[in-house]
Formats: sequence, C-alpha cells, structure tokens
Amino acid sequence: METDVLIIGGGLGGVAAALTAAKLGHRVVLTEATSWLGGQLTSQLVPPDEHPWIEEYAAPGYAELRRRIRDYYRRNYPLRPQVKADPLLDPGLGVVSRFCHEPRVAVAVIDELLAPWRASGRISTYLEHEPIAADLDADTVEAVTVRDRRTGNELTITARYVVDATELGDLLELANVEHVVGAEGRDQTGEPHAPEVANPLDQQAFSWCFALEHRPGEDHTIDRPAGYEHWRDHVAPFWPGPQLSWTDVVPSTLEQREWRLFDANPAQRAPFSLWRYRQILASSNFIDKAIPDVTVVNWPQLDYWEQPLVGGADPTAALAASRELSLSFLYWMQTEGGYPGLRLRPDVTGTADGLAMAPYIREARRIQAEFTVLEQHVGVEARADGAGSEVFPDSVGLGRYRIDLHPSTAGRTYVDIAAYPFQIPLGALIPVRVDNLLPANKNIGTTHITNGCYRLHPVEWSIGEAVGALVSFCLTNSMPPRKVRNHATHLADYQRLLADTLHVPLAWPEQIRLTPG
Repeated sequence: METDVLIIGGGLGGVAAALTAAKLGHRVVLTEATSWLGGQLTSQLVPPDEHPWIEEYAAPGYAELRRRIRDYYRRNYPLRPQVKADPLLDPGLGVVSRFCHEPRVAVAVIDELLAPWRASGRISTYLEHEPIAADLDADTVEAVTVRDRRTGNELTITARYVVDATELGDLLELANVEHVVGAEGRDQTGEPHAPEVANPLDQQAFSWCFALEHRPGEDHTIDRPAGYEHWRDHVAPFWPGPQLSWTDVVPSTLEQREWRLFDANPAQRAPFSLWRYRQILASSNFIDKAIPDVTVVNWPQLDYWEQPLVGGADPTAALAASRELSLSFLYWMQTEGGYPGLRLRPDVTGTADGLAMAPYIREARRIQAEFTVLEQHVGVEARADGAGSEVFPDSVGLGRYRIDLHPSTAGRTYVDIAAYPFQIPLGALIPVRVDNLLPANKNIGTTHITNGCYRLHPVEWSIGEAVGALVSFCLTNSMPPRKVRNHATHLADYQRLLADTLHVPLAWPEQIRLTPG
C-alpha cells in the first residue's frame, strides 16, 4: 500500500495528526494496535488531565472533540434538564478533571470525526495492527510493515512521511532512529531533579486500569490471583507499606496519607474519596437512576514499578505482572478491604475481563531532537523567580501540567514539582538525523523530567495537530521539516498555517505564562 502520510499509533496524537493532514488535502493511513482509537483516553481508560484554561485555550481539534462528547451525552442519555443545559456538562463529576466521561463515548465521537474522511478515502484506518518492521534508506523511512493481530497477515505501507504515534515509540527502535530511554543524568542536562547519572532503566511506573461500580449487599468477588500474597505483603523501600492498602503518599511532599473509598479523610490529607477521583459516570446527572456511579481505578495502588517495559529483561512478564497487581488490588478491596459489592464493568472497558485494553503508559522512548525541552525551560524552581516559562520562537502549540513523575523502576519515589504553562517547540518534534519520521505521542524531544508535564491528553493532541500540519506543509512545499524550522520565512509561513488557517493558539497570555502550578 502507498500513501502520503503513514501514522502508526491511533492515540490522541495519531488521530489529531490524521485529521489535520486529511483536512489539508493529503491521503493518510492510520494504524492502531488495539480495537479502539483514542489511546490514553479510551483503550488505556484514563479520563483527561487538563489545565484550568482548557475551555479557552484548547487546540481547536481537541476543543471539537470535547464539544462533541458533551453533545453525545445530550443526544443519547437521560440527563436531568439542568445538567443537559449546562455548557460545561461533566458526565462523571470526577475530581481529576472537570470533564470525566466513558471511554466508549470518546471512541464513538472519534469515529464521527473521522467519518467523512473515511468515506472519501482520504483516511484509511487499520485497527488491531501492530508495527513489526521498518525499511530505512539512508535518512529516509521508506516503508513500515504492520501485522494484523487477529489473522497474522502482514501489510507493508510506503509513505512520503511516517509519524510514530505509538505509546512506546516503537518506530524509533524499528527504524534505528536516535533516541533516549529512561532518565538522563544531571551531568548531561543540568536539571535539578534529574538523577546524578543517566539510567536507561529509570522509567515511570505504568498502570493497568479497570472500571467499577458498587452494588452494596451483593458479592462480586473475583478469583484470588495466583500472586496475591506477593502484592499484599511486599513493601518497596520507598513506599510506606504494601501497595494493597488505602495508604500512599502526597506526591509533592511525600507525607503519608490514608484514603477512604467512599468518604473524604481531610485529617489524613485525603480531601476527597478515592471513588470520586476518576469517576466517569455520576448517577446524580441522570433521570434514570438505573445508571450507577462508575469509577476508573487508576490509583497509586496499581503503579507497577518492579521492571521497565523498555529495555527490561522481559517486557511480556512485566505486562502480566501489572495485570496481576491490578486484579490483586481489586481482590483485596473486595475481601480484606470490605467491599465485596465492587463489580467490574467489562462493557465500559470493551474487554472480556474488565481490565483496560492496554496499560496506561506514562513514559516512552524519546527522539534525540534538534531541541530538547529541559526542566530549566518550564520548571518553577529551575527558572528565575517569577520568570514564567521559556518563550520558544518556534512554538507550535500550548500545554500546562505539573512535572508529575510517578515512582520509577529504578526505586525512586514521586517527583512532583511545579511548572509554568508552556509552549511546544517545533525543534522538539524534529529528529537529529532522519528526514521523514516525526513523533506524535510521548516520544518527542523532552527529558525524563519534562516528559512529566508534556505527556497529558491536551498536549498529545496539540503535538499531533502540529505534526499533521507540518507534514502537509512539507509535502506542499517540497521541503524537509528541519528546513522549515531553520529558515525564518518558512517557519513564519508554517506558523501562519497553524495560527490563521487552523486557529491553533501558539502563545499564552503573559499573565497565564507567569502562573506557577
């Protein structure tokens, strides 16, 4: 198969890149390893982590996605009248975001967004297809081979531009693109919170999430997982006790705290219930009370930190152990925790067992880029007092999140520090050597530290939107991406395409840029 743009990975970045390139006139093939598009928002079961200004300063495609999700609920669900009329409708009323919702609704809306482009043949999608090989000629990726996970059939696709939107940066390894794994050392980057020396095996924990409802008086206890005793009794040196408990730490201070499942515990630094943390359906929103509260379990109790996914001894074993940890925590909650009425919702996850289709990945391989974002560009402590984030002249989009690193596979606890609202620099999207491969997920030119604030839903979409516009600009003007960045006139023309044609915001208002958080 031959196409203008090949996008491997159907997460938010891959979908955004596909839609943008198609709107700008190019043929796109989009592949995804699971049966759902949407990545962390859908197959990984993670409600969106968003900044306080998302309603005013979202990338245009991301704003459209959010608007359509709200409209889907208004069209199809028995909402209470005042809830239906609320322009900021929040289906789940979760704490993590002002907009928590079911993953399958996001899947349906993504299908709506793609529908006209699929009908025209401008976008072709291949679900349950994973990359297995890449053909490289000098500094050009000529083709990628994907395998159908259901049949084993293989398909080789040639393209003028290839986008790696996979969750772990798979093409960077398959195509021998220069990349970084794990943590850079302070001796390399000068970042205050980096480890003293580099450690490729220092990677953030990943989590295998699941969805629950609670039916008091019923017993939905699952079978006891084979490794339950290990997870119940083992204590990591940096953790206050076994993971199978209500105990964890406050990420920013590392103070111990005690959660309750259905009640707040302010005296123990738990100002809301665990249940409400990532609740994606709130029964109070609906006229039909048969619709229950549903929550997503994505809590520190699920963080798997015993071995890394990239470069570790056995990634398959790590995935299996992560699933066992998740099921062990559910079993603990149902038995020792005292809640046998907790019931898995496999219909919400789109799987037979009730676990998410894929693990929640927080860190991937990252390109060696023309420009790498450091803690010194965005971190409050690393910047001069009150300076705000670095202003990048090659900005292609915006983001905001704390530098939030979960415990790592190197035995490090949380790194959670304030960051300023930031820009996404074009230089972080351009590999140092390869001409026609671009990243569109957590694989851009950040460090282990700054990945902690560039890895969230709105930022991933903005990266994908910028990459989709970049490949279109390069195809139209017959020039490689690095020439766009390194030539003032071309850069200005590309940024006009983003700002004037696509209406992408490229700079924060000064009062927001200077706001730590």
